[in-house]
Amino acid sequence: MSESSSDFTSPRIVSKLLIGRILIIAVYLVGMIGLSLPEYRELFLSLTPYQLVFTTFLLLSFHKGWNDAFPIFGAAAFWIGFGSEVIGIHTGYLYGDYVYGPTLGPKLWEVPLVIGLNWFLLVYLSGSLFAGSISNDYLAAALGALVMTALDYIMEPVAVAMDMWYWKFDIIPVSNYVGWFGVAFLIHLIYRKTNFQKENPVAKLLLVAMILFFTCLNFTLV
Repeated sequence: MSESSSDFTSPRIVSKLLIGRILIIAVYLVGMIGLSLPEYRELFLSLTPYQLVFTTFLLLSFHKGWNDAFPIFGAAAFWIGFGSEVIGIHTGYLYGDYVYGPTLGPKLWEVPLVIGLNWFLLVYLSGSLFAGSISNDYLAAALGALVMTALDYIMEPVAVAMDMWYWKFDIIPVSNYVGWFGVAFLIHLIYRKTNFQKENPVAKLLLVAMILFFTCLNFTLV
């Protein structure tokens, strides 16, 4: 099914969109404040995987490209991202030597299941930045991967402080960012090559909220 941007202008959709945007801002603002207050930090750390699942569900509630191609992209993003982390954890290749902590919830092969969801979410969000403005798939994939790598750079110190994962000798290697870019580029190519509607009215706001969330926590947690 394909719908134009005009479908987002009906009164019902406008009301839903306003509620969605308020929820995104509220979830990330409350989360940032809660994690910044030592007396509430443990509670908000335990809510971290639920925040990720909730925001993904919220994002998908505004997705209009529900055709046969979209699940192919979704599955590829989840399993390529998750699989790369399994390889990274058990071999040290791709990203470097690291282990996951308890914050992100249940694990499969020592990798939290929400990590696959996180790869899907980040590719979807960063890909939306260039979906309507750049026609060259390889350039758009490279730019999307660059955005994700920059976000990972901001996120890394906070993730360690939040017990999401730990690096050997507490050193984040350059290979982490090289690996992130490479895997992200591959998934972004799949995002570009699969034919589904990529316009989502809350995607850019959600990406900005995530960037501000981790940027601010660099000052309060790290």
